Amino acid sequence: MYFAALLARTEDGWEASDTELDDVETLSDLADLAREASPDEDTVLVLIEQEDAWFGVVRLDGEEDPRIYVSDAAAAARSSYGEILLTDELLGRDPDDDEPDLDALDLDGTEDGEDEEDGDAEDGGSGELVPHGPVGDIRILDDLGVGEKELKSLSRDAVTEIAEALGASEVLEAVR
Repeated sequence: MYFAALLARTEDGWEASDTELDDVETLSDLADLAREASPDEDTVLVLIEQEDAWFGVVRLDGEEDPRIYVSDAAAAARSSYGEILLTDELLGRDPDDDEPDLDALDLDGTEDGEDEEDGDAEDGGSGELVPHGPVGDIRILDDLGVGEKELKSLSRDAVTEIAEALGASEVLEAVR
């Protein structure tokens, strides 16, 4: 079960809207959708949560590039919505490097010294390894009152907990 919402900061506080991601195929599409929620170029947060698996936060401040945090990249990689957030840049990949460095690979396809059963990364379905655990901007919500430690500790109902910390829980619950 997924839940996605937009929280836009306005002069009067936070405004929330439930958002449908079916037509969103790229991070650029998601950024455009978020910017439409705040024509005054205020801060907009896109909160995406897959129950008990992962959550993501995308933050847009005016025309700046989106900032992203994903709680568990490997879990998100198995989700069509998660794949939108897991950009090459976020995962530390070179988008122009389609071919593996064959000199660094053992015959079994793992990197030199790497154990196949390592458990630190998972194939996200694309043939590329995606790390377990959080990726992205861990300080994405620092100035809004949700620090690195709090963000890393969120789990079951992360979207609600973030909204509570922002003082936006009532407006979020109205759209849930």
